[in-house]
Amino acid sequence: MPHVEFTYSRVVHSSTNYSPFEIVYGFNPLTPLDLLPMPNISMFKHKEAQAKVDYVKKLHEQVRRQIKKKNESYARQANKGRKKFVFQPGD
Repeated sequence: MPHVEFTYSRVVHSSTNYSPFEIVYGFNPLTPLDLLPMPNISMFKHKEAQAKVDYVKKLHEQVRRQIKKKNESYARQANKGRKKFVFQPGD
């Protein structure tokens, strides 16, 4: 089952244009080995950490816009051909 979950999390979804893993972590792992934890050394700091944070925030905003765009598209398609009814008191 872990292999299925790994594969599903890497697949790009049509509603977001990103994989669930990429939305959360900012990258798409190629193999499960990419997910091995780094050693927990307190003095180890990535020099481009802020750039990564900014990238993930920008990615989340892009995904938010893409989901909104897809939802509007789905609504237009679902409402195509519907008649607008205006109800009056007593109807």
